[in-house]
Amino acid sequence: MEKVREAPARGRHRRSRVAALLGVVGELLITAGLVLALFVGYSLWWTDVVAEGRSGQAGDRLRQSWSAPARPGPPGPAAAAPPVYGAGDGVGFLHVPALGRGNQTLIRMGTDPAVLNEGVAGVYREPYRAAMPWDAQGNFALAAHRDGHGAKFHDLDRVGRGDAIVVETRDSWYVYRVDGTLPQTSKFDTGVIAPVPEGSPYQGPGRYVTLTTCTPVYTSRYRMAVWGSLVRVDAMDARRTPPPELR
Repeated sequence: MEKVREAPARGRHRRSRVAALLGVVGELLITAGLVLALFVGYSLWWTDVVAEGRSGQAGDRLRQSWSAPARPGPPGPAAAAPPVYGAGDGVGFLHVPALGRGNQTLIRMGTDPAVLNEGVAGVYREPYRAAMPWDAQGNFALAAHRDGHGAKFHDLDRVGRGDAIVVETRDSWYVYRVDGTLPQTSKFDTGVIAPVPEGSPYQGPGRYVTLTTCTPVYTSRYRMAVWGSLVRVDAMDARRTPPPELR
């Protein structure tokens, strides 16, 4: 009879241990879920907050530098030479009305994470060195994050043919018109930022702008591109009056 009574007891102990183990596993899964949720919140929200603050401060410093008197340069043609920018330097501001009223993004040289994570649009320096807006021809190619770190190009898929893209520099407004888009391509497709972008409507050299970002949203699996061509250049007046496309 002792053995008969011991069997149910062992069964109860075994079930108790299994229940305890399942409880521990459940608690671990809940903890892992909370950690994952915090990580996602950090990636998609907190990095936006930090990047917005840093890009705002950097943009303010750039505008302040523009208001400072220019240093006298050497006499002759060299005095009118365009500026030369190094990695991380501020170039100007990108305005894309289709991304929202008052849309403005600081433009800096480079597309390394150290640059893009500051909530800016970065100018490609490789594999093709992007032409600058004032160059006689070439492709002013830019990249920005779609999610996190400012997510400046989160809604880039809303930009379509005929929309305006405006680049603001110290001395000029460069007004482009969107001529084509590429909803999805390989992240290794560097041709989209070539001097004459591959897959674009353009057949020869010109003065172009290209905006690139990741797609689909919340992934970095593919890339998308928006291409525009220069329509005109407006000189900057003392009040920095924006062109009609931004009013």
